Amino acid sequence: MSPRTPAVDYVESVSPGSGALPPRAWYASSDAKSLSLNGRWRLRVSATADAEDDAFAEEGYDAQDWAEVTVPGHWVLQGDGGFGSPIYTNHLYPFPVDPPRVPTENPTGDHRRVFDLPEGWPDLSEGGFVLRFDGVESCARLWLNGTDLGEFKGSRLPHEFAVGHLLKQRGNVLAVRVHQWSAGSYLEDQDQWWLPGIFRDVTLLHRPAGSVLDFFVHASYDHVTGEGALRVDSDVDGRVVVPALGIDAATGETVTTPVRPWTAETPTLYDGELVTEGERVPLRIGFRTVELADGLIKVNGRPILFKGVNRHEWHPETGRALDLETMRADVLLMKRHNVNAVRTSHYPPHPAFLDLCDEYGLWVIDECDLETHGFVEQDWRDNPVDDERWTPALLDRAARMVERDKNHPSVVIWSLGNEAGTGRGLTAMAEWIHGRDASRLVHYEGDVNCRDTDVYSRMYASHEEVERIGRGLDGGTLRRRELPFILCEYAHAMGNGPGGLADYQRLFEAHDRLQGAFVWEWIDHGIRHPELGYAYGGDFGEELHDGNFVCDGLLFPDRTPSPGLVEFKKVIEPVRIEGDGSGGTVRITNGYDFCDLSHLRFEFFHQVDGSPSGAEALTVGPLAPGESAEVKLPSGPVGEGGEGGEVQWTVRALLADDTSWAPRDHPVAWGQETVVPRTPATVAASQRPVPGGRLLTLGPGVFDARTGALRSVGGVDVRELRLDVWRATTDNDDGASWQDDTRYGLMWRTHGLHRMRHRLDGVEPADDALTVRTRVAPAGRELGLRTVYRWTSDGTRLKLTVSVGPEGDWTMPLPRIGVRFGLAGESAGHARWFGGGPGEAYPDTGAASMLGRWDAGIEELQTPYVRPQENGARADVRWAELGGLRIEGDPAFWFSARRWTTEQLDAARHPTDLTPGDTVWVNLDHGQHGIGSQSCGPGPLPQYFLNAEPVEFSFVFSETD
Repeated sequence: MSPRTPAVDYVESVSPGSGALPPRAWYASSDAKSLSLNGRWRLRVSATADAEDDAFAEEGYDAQDWAEVTVPGHWVLQGDGGFGSPIYTNHLYPFPVDPPRVPTENPTGDHRRVFDLPEGWPDLSEGGFVLRFDGVESCARLWLNGTDLGEFKGSRLPHEFAVGHLLKQRGNVLAVRVHQWSAGSYLEDQDQWWLPGIFRDVTLLHRPAGSVLDFFVHASYDHVTGEGALRVDSDVDGRVVVPALGIDAATGETVTTPVRPWTAETPTLYDGELVTEGERVPLRIGFRTVELADGLIKVNGRPILFKGVNRHEWHPETGRALDLETMRADVLLMKRHNVNAVRTSHYPPHPAFLDLCDEYGLWVIDECDLETHGFVEQDWRDNPVDDERWTPALLDRAARMVERDKNHPSVVIWSLGNEAGTGRGLTAMAEWIHGRDASRLVHYEGDVNCRDTDVYSRMYASHEEVERIGRGLDGGTLRRRELPFILCEYAHAMGNGPGGLADYQRLFEAHDRLQGAFVWEWIDHGIRHPELGYAYGGDFGEELHDGNFVCDGLLFPDRTPSPGLVEFKKVIEPVRIEGDGSGGTVRITNGYDFCDLSHLRFEFFHQVDGSPSGAEALTVGPLAPGESAEVKLPSGPVGEGGEGGEVQWTVRALLADDTSWAPRDHPVAWGQETVVPRTPATVAASQRPVPGGRLLTLGPGVFDARTGALRSVGGVDVRELRLDVWRATTDNDDGASWQDDTRYGLMWRTHGLHRMRHRLDGVEPADDALTVRTRVAPAGRELGLRTVYRWTSDGTRLKLTVSVGPEGDWTMPLPRIGVRFGLAGESAGHARWFGGGPGEAYPDTGAASMLGRWDAGIEELQTPYVRPQENGARADVRWAELGGLRIEGDPAFWFSARRWTTEQLDAARHPTDLTPGDTVWVNLDHGQHGIGSQSCGPGPLPQYFLNAEPVEFSFVFSETD
């Protein structure tokens, strides 16, 4: 065969493609035959779009020497780097911006699969056959048995092709050419890895004569009468059967009957069938009505409050190629952490995910596969959404989303896309969607005046601004002021954080107009890496990248919940449990939108100094949504706190029975209150320092006589105890480069807080104390902290009182303030403490921290953020024990311990950079600066600032038994 130059003009065409069938409703199965073409495919990768001709599509072509890859999959995540590498950018296009042109260097994957029709399949003359691709990035052209079927763009959208006239019983050759870059890439700039490939299912469908084409299930609910109205519009006449409701009706006919409605809290689905002459399609019908009424989003007549997350599709090994069990794992984790809503950022998910949302109950904002964020760099000039040449492509994307997903009761809002500026194309999309489906609302955050949309939506608005919006003081157009408000993105969950969740939630619950928010985002997009653990932007040598900004989720890449998700679960729990301060009663409030509390059981226990009593059942009636009740608590050790012991009560709300998403006794909510406060440890200063050569002894403490440095407590060696104000800056400390607010992580470094010097000003033994005077300050600055360590002892215990006074003009808060010291690693491998736990907590991330007695290995005290940073502090600690030492604090303190120094943690870029040493470094912190979410949002609220001001705090050291 003579060489041929392939035609590749379609790659840079703004057209959505050619040859594909009109979009239609997606369904997982029917009684018509289907054949999955997932599996092992042959692959050849070329450097450019036109490097190879289309001879590989011919039936006789020999591809035996080609590599093999798995479909669904991304070729850059297979072959150990032999097929290229991933690229991560937040919003910058990784190629020159010249729409619709793309680079000559355009990695192109030729895929080839040979298949036979299974035994028992219908004869090729019986009906038709359709080839369906559920997702290909970013542009594909395909052939079957040497015949060109067409090409398409729209990576996260389905495309079907009629192939019945080309099929054979055996030896069918399916060839697909996939280009990484195309005109479509300009519409898909969605803050994620750029990953080419056939990453969703490929399926061959038999279409019998008279089979279903498109159909639309209209299932509304009248909350006044309790009746549902069902009508199924179908391109092919047939009947609709719902046995549980006694329905057997013609398509197009409306049937009204009493039903149980569908909500995210009560996801009732009725099994039915759409029956045509040639096919029976299973239906899962949820009756619900979504409306904009009284300025609020209402479902079934009631306002709803979104407690949501933004979910990219991600797996650390397969990228955006997810199997059903991974999707189910996401849904179950959401339900178990009280999440009730998902925004499918920023593209329609695999359709099976929406089936799971229907089944388990999640509100869904279904977002179109559209983002052009990179055009912000040129002030949105040449933005495709404001260029009418691109409008057909935009409308095609909108239609493919709506038609595919329109039969899912979980989908309550359509979203036009994300960060695509403004323009005529978006208006056209909104008009088309409103015209096609009036039963749902339309969202787009970039529509600041809500001209085309039904919801006022923002990203990362501050607490102050959100409150003004809730009070109706935000201004804007009259139409916007009359609409409900959501934060489609907030609480940027990058690294340690997000902080301030509880403060946001109080606002959402205080103002009706504020109908909730969606945390950015669900999961860290780390790629599993043999040397780095998980890779992020820049780890593959990208020319442009945005570092670990791709790791900003509530889940670590392996789907382990982060402390942020544990905090979020507590903050959004659907039952409020609050004490009255006396320890006698508790106020229980039902925070659900639809269901009562009959599915929960409540238990109660007291604890004295962290040791709990046995749990007792607490009787709480089945409160209706929004109702509260005062419940008397069982009598306990209140007032008899075990000779001055601290007393708390704890009430927990647990599932009374197994559910589809969690077993019986799964904790849904909890509350705790201290009813007898602690009595801090006292140490009578009865001992005097005793000199002995180069050492000085005070009770169990041994000190360097010249420097006053503590050397040991009893038989426990102690290294380098001194004031510490530095923490390995978090992603939220460092902030985002585009923000106007002060980025304190950078300011701290500029002022040298990471390299503080400790000057010794005096060592003063006295009759009842050893006083060491120092000044702690950075080189090159006048700022300093006058620090005094005063040691006293009663003979068996050693008390340290630290007094700190700022000097100079401190215009910034401190990262932390406390003391740090080292213990021998071989004896300090495990810690016990009475305080907050079991996980980390900081001033604005402490809602989920429960007071109790906890224990953990030093390794368990670390939080494995993909980029190492400050982590692992346990809050409200009364006492801690490790390495043979017991430490009691006055007041309560933050406690952390690790096998590397803060400086080593600060220098690390991946956890694999951290090598455990022979010393366990312990921090006892009087204060920590708040966390906030300034990696892409506001910083900590002022009440969580650790301002530089005079402080005094104490610790009591003793040997453990």
